[in-house]
Amino acid sequence: MKFVDYAKLHLKSGDGGAGAVSFRREKYIPRGGPDGGDGGRGGHIIFRADAELGTLLDLKYKSSYIAERGENGMKKKMHGRDGRDLTIRVPVGTVLTDAATGERIADLDSDGKTAVAAKGGRGGQGNSHFATSVRQAPRYAQPGLPGEEREVTAELKLLADVGLIGLPNAGKSTLISVISSARPKIADYPFTTLEPVLGVVKYGDFRSFVVADIPGLIEGAHRGVGLGFRFLRHVERTKLLLHLVDVSVGAAGEPVGNLTKINRELALYSPGLEKKPQAVAATKTDSADPGRLSTLREHCEKKGLDFFALSAVTRAGLDDLLVYLAGKVGKQDR
Repeated sequence: MKFVDYAKLHLKSGDGGAGAVSFRREKYIPRGGPDGGDGGRGGHIIFRADAELGTLLDLKYKSSYIAERGENGMKKKMHGRDGRDLTIRVPVGTVLTDAATGERIADLDSDGKTAVAAKGGRGGQGNSHFATSVRQAPRYAQPGLPGEEREVTAELKLLADVGLIGLPNAGKSTLISVISSARPKIADYPFTTLEPVLGVVKYGDFRSFVVADIPGLIEGAHRGVGLGFRFLRHVERTKLLLHLVDVSVGAAGEPVGNLTKINRELALYSPGLEKKPQAVAATKTDSADPGRLSTLREHCEKKGLDFFALSAVTRAGLDDLLVYLAGKVGKQDR
C-alpha cells in the first residue's frame, strides 16, 4: 500500500432545514393558530481516529466531503429530521488544521478519538414560535442556517517510541530489519527508503516498543532538498531519537559533521526539536575506520550524549543498545 501522510480536503457540512409556515386546520376548531415545525440540523463532518488505518491514502482519492442537509419543518409542529453526520476515518496520529488560518482543529492521537471539523447548520424555527397576543397568525418562519464550509489539511505524524535518523545509507533500514520484523527495501545507494517504516521491537522481559525509520534527511531537508521536509513531521512524535552515523571506511563526510548537519535540520524545521532526548549509534563497526569511530565517541562524551558502537550485520553491540532503548521508552514486565 502506498504511504500517504498529507491530504488537503474541502468540507461542507449540511445546511439546516427551514422552519415551516403552517396553520392548524381541524374540523370544529376555528382559528387553530400556527403549527409550523422546526427544521432539522444539518449533518456534522466528524473525523475519527482508527488504529486499523496506517495511511491517508483514501483521502488522497476523495478530497471533497459534503454532509446531508436537515429536513424542513412540517405542519402539526413536526420537527424535520436532522441531517446524517458524515464520519471520516483517519489513522491515529492525524493532525487537522484549517488551511486558511493555520489554526489547529484537532490532534487525533488516540484510537477512537473524534473531532467535529465542520458543524452542521442550525435548523430554522417554524412559525409556531412567533405567535404573540398581538400577532396571532405569523406568516413567516426562519430559514435554516448554512453549514460550515472550509478547507482542511490532514497531516499524519507517526506515533513511535524511537525514531531512527541519520543521513542516507547510515544503516537505519538494516538496523530496523534486524531488531524487528519490519522488512524495508535495503540497497547500497542513497534514498533506498522512500517512506517511513515502523517496526515493533520485543526484547527480553521488557514490553515491546515501536521504532520508526525516518527517511530523507540530508542537509537542506527543511527547504525541500532530497526527499524534502515531508518526513521531518514524523520525528516530532517520538520519545527518543537514535542518530545513526556511518563510521565505516570510505563513508561520505566527517562523522561529527554528519551528526551536526542532521541536528541543524531538526532545529530549522521546528526550533527545539534538536533538543529532544537523543542517543548516538556508530554503525557498520565491522568495517570501521578507527579514527572516525574514536572521533565520534569523544564528541558524544564531551556533549553528554549516550553512545553505542554497533554492527547490524554481526549483531555486535545490539544487546546493549536494545536494553538501553527498552529502558528509556518501555517498562519492564513483572
